[in-house]
Amino acid sequence: MLLVLAEWLAQYYGVFNVVQYLTFRAIVGALTSLIISLAVGPLLIRWLVQYQVGQQIRQDGPQTHFSKAGTPTMGGTLILLSIAVSTLLWSDLSNRFVWIVLLATLAFGAVGGVDDYLKLVHGNSKGLSARIKYGWQSALGLLVALVLYATAQAPVETSLIVPFFKSVRISLDWLFIPLTYFVIVGSSNAVNLTDGLDGLAIVPTVLVGAALAVFVYATGHITFAQYLGIPYIQGVGEAVVFCGALVGAGLGFLWFNTYPAMVFMGDVGALALGAALGVLAVVVRQELVLFVMGGVFVIETLSVMVQVAAFKLTGQRVLRMAPLHHHFELKGCPEPRVIVRFWIVTIILVLIGLATLKLR
Repeated sequence: MLLVLAEWLAQYYGVFNVVQYLTFRAIVGALTSLIISLAVGPLLIRWLVQYQVGQQIRQDGPQTHFSKAGTPTMGGTLILLSIAVSTLLWSDLSNRFVWIVLLATLAFGAVGGVDDYLKLVHGNSKGLSARIKYGWQSALGLLVALVLYATAQAPVETSLIVPFFKSVRISLDWLFIPLTYFVIVGSSNAVNLTDGLDGLAIVPTVLVGAALAVFVYATGHITFAQYLGIPYIQGVGEAVVFCGALVGAGLGFLWFNTYPAMVFMGDVGALALGAALGVLAVVVRQELVLFVMGGVFVIETLSVMVQVAAFKLTGQRVLRMAPLHHHFELKGCPEPRVIVRFWIVTIILVLIGLATLKLR
């Protein structure tokens, strides 16, 4: 939106040419979403408190969580608002990747929002049934996969890229659709499962989002793509503005979500952010790298799967409680320590993921 205005103004004032640069728009996009989050956050929290949209605490969970009962939830609405406004302001709105990533994020957020609304406002402890919730996620994930497959303009856009190998590109053809579906839906649910402690999910999301911004920019820049040995995908670089907005919105939300949290993101934020990371990884063909950089999300998800499978097969629990972060809490590890250690692990994994850009 502002890009068009800047192009017109550049005819008279050369300084506006700077808006043409992706790096500039990514930075100001991050700052815009950060400012929106910080400005709107207090208003949203007061509104959530006024209408008693508060967190319900599991009775079988750590006792330290009982004090969190009633903490305003659905703070993810703030994240989505900040991302949407910033992306629409600073992106080239004729770019298909921008719309695919943004609309997918908002759509998954809508599913989470309905789930939160039923649980917190209507007092339905279960919210959407697992079948309906997963059904909508599946429909949206499949729709995004089909759109990306139908609009692909080069074979590389539907090929599997293997990290550390320059020339290993596996043509997926129609198999691209189920792979994309699993990446998006899996990533969405993985972030949702991780969102159990103050700031635990948002910082890894910001870190992985920032790293994906590097991949997005490099993949959309023909010179950098050739130098780094990664696929060049025309137009995908514009999605770096969305990445910047995601990072800014996440940092703004962290201002209120850091321990002890003033607001929780809820499913409206977690499902949306997870889907955003999944779609970004798909459009730059780095699904395997996302698996590495989002290792904390992967481990949290696996801990739930192992716990459920073990209990059904043997009647015994492997962990004191799943997801994994609750297990550490019940073993006596203070919540802030668990959170920061998960952040540190994510930083290490993100650095490993970024290293795949050069080690090929």
